[in-house]
This record gives sequence, structure tokens and C-alpha cells, in this order.
Amino acid sequence: MILYLIKMVIYEITATVRADLTEEYENYVREQHIPDLLATNYFSGAKLTRAGENRFRIQYEARDQKALNEYLETQAARLRVEALAHFPQGVELTRENWEVLQIWNAD
Repeated sequence: MILYLIKMVIYEITATVRADLTEEYENYVREQHIPDLLATNYFSGAKLTRAGENRFRIQYEARDQKALNEYLETQAARLRVEALAHFPQGVELTRENWEVLQIWNAD
């Protein structure tokens, strides 16, 4: 077993999307929102997952807590306004910050 002790912060957004908007929402986050957020250079990667037909989760790997704080202070409002312009209704969001304590990988 390979064990990693790291200091990483995950910025996680969970979206519950109205059924008639799921395809459009998925395309938007894949093609525009995630690339735009990564272009801020505060994050080292992202992961998009889905649970069922209409729940999506995006996990952004912040470079560190300072980077996440700077993103939230300088870029988040702009990207949220852009997303809201595309989906003024039909998308409910929750946001959470997670500190990664340890990662294990199988041999």
C-alpha cells in the first residue's frame, strides 16, 4: 500500500438540476465553467461526477488554502454571475470546502 500525507483543499459544488436542464447543465460545466475556473490557476485539477439523473458534483483541488481564499475573494463572484446568467432557475447549489487529511493507493 502506498500512503500519501498531503495538504490539499477540495472546493466542492453539488448541483441539483431540474430534469429538463440536465443535458444543458452538464455540457455547460464540462465545456465552459470548469475550464474557466481552472484557468484562474488557483486549482490543480477538477473532477465532475453525477449521482442519478440530475445531481452533479464538481470537486476542485485547490493548490492550498491560501489559493482557495484568493479565488473566493477575487474570482468566485464573477464566475457565479456567469453561471447564473446561463441558469437563472432550475439549479440548486451547495458549496463546501474539504481538507484532505490522507490518501491511500492500492499497490
